[in-house]
Amino acid sequence: MDGNPSGEEGDNIDWDTEDELEIQEIQNLPLSSSSSLTVPGGEAIAGTGEASSSAGSSNSKLIHHFVGMGFSEKMVAKAIEENGEGNTESILEALLTYSALENSQQQQHVDSDHCSSEYDESFLDDLSDMDSWSENEENTNSLSDKDKTLLSLSKMGYTVEEASTAVDRCGPDASLAELTDCIFAAQMSKAEDAYLPDENKPKNVHNDNGRHKKRKLFEYELWKRKKQRGYENEDDETIRLPKPMIGFGVPTELCEVYHRTLPEPAIGPPYFYYENVALAPKGVWNTISRFLYDVEPEFVDSKYFCAAARKRGYVHNLPIQDRFPILPLPPRTVHEALPLTRKWWPSWDTRTKLNCLQTCIGSAKLTERIRKALEDWDGVPPLQVQKYVLDECRKWNLVWVGRNKLAPLEPDEVEMLLGFPKNHTRGGGISRTDRYKSLGNSFQIDTVAYHLFFSLQILND
Repeated sequence: MDGNPSGEEGDNIDWDTEDELEIQEIQNLPLSSSSSLTVPGGEAIAGTGEASSSAGSSNSKLIHHFVGMGFSEKMVAKAIEENGEGNTESILEALLTYSALENSQQQQHVDSDHCSSEYDESFLDDLSDMDSWSENEENTNSLSDKDKTLLSLSKMGYTVEEASTAVDRCGPDASLAELTDCIFAAQMSKAEDAYLPDENKPKNVHNDNGRHKKRKLFEYELWKRKKQRGYENEDDETIRLPKPMIGFGVPTELCEVYHRTLPEPAIGPPYFYYENVALAPKGVWNTISRFLYDVEPEFVDSKYFCAAARKRGYVHNLPIQDRFPILPLPPRTVHEALPLTRKWWPSWDTRTKLNCLQTCIGSAKLTERIRKALEDWDGVPPLQVQKYVLDECRKWNLVWVGRNKLAPLEPDEVEMLLGFPKNHTRGGGISRTDRYKSLGNSFQIDTVAYHLFFSLQILND
């Protein structure tokens, strides 16, 4: 998948993960006395002597290598038996998972509905096996919807504390797009201390190596114990966003005429226009307004202008009367925007709008897994399969392109949904990955043009 920013489980916070580098088999590497092997985590493993060609010698070297890292020989043998000798990264991940489970069982004996041994094992197994989440129903049956959401966010590279805070602030029904928007805003904002403890500030995660997995496992255990004992420092104050999110009015919805009074210094030119994600951390919008003459933010969801949601806040001193949309009006439903999908769209997929367009897309591996899940059933799949498919569709904005076939949006389709001309981001040395990334971080043109209609009048005059 060259240039395809796969956004499937295990992606980093930047949402632009490329295919991971594979660690070559240790037994096939001739290591001299001065050679070393560098793994993705950045650690160099020194080697002495020459690699044996026999399987027994190779197995012995692997066991000796991992025992030297502090794991028991029995545990190493089990990991090699389950993962084979060819993938040292999988072996290391398995060993870290075994260790975390062992420590968890020794340190914690809490009789709780949400913290049974089955629950712990399921959660930890899912963290160590990123590809098994959607396929292994045994791992998900004991989890609540909130825990599944936390797990999905954790797989994307966010910390448990970040994920939990976002869910608490945005509500249990918030989509993953809304939650990631909230977390991203918290990371970008210097006001993150307002609701995150000092010891758990957000950190960018640029890899998914064994040490990061181990940190996430223990972080989850620490967070869970704090919550059980009532030590978690929660703040119930949340940002109350308007519903529906139509700001001071949108052209597609009937609403009362809104009048606002601007502070004296903000009246007239120079005009300013500031955008940020609507689900910013507590206190961020107050800070923004304070530095811009205490002007009230206008919160608008772009789904009222196009076929995709995009919840944003705008602080500006532009006139709000006599605003009109630009022509031609963009398509406002998925089928209007992508008419070829209508033929294959099943009746049980009731989506008419896409979620917020992100900087990443779902991978080919994900769509293949969905296809296989659907082909196991003739006709309408059972509700459990429908829910799984729809969850992935909403998460990655997948559209139907054939019988039982889903696909992510192409860059030119994202351009169209955001109001840009076709091929606006194509060429000029811009890779496919960068196209998705730049579009995911851009404005929705029709929404912004509606707000800036006043400036068009000035130019025409």
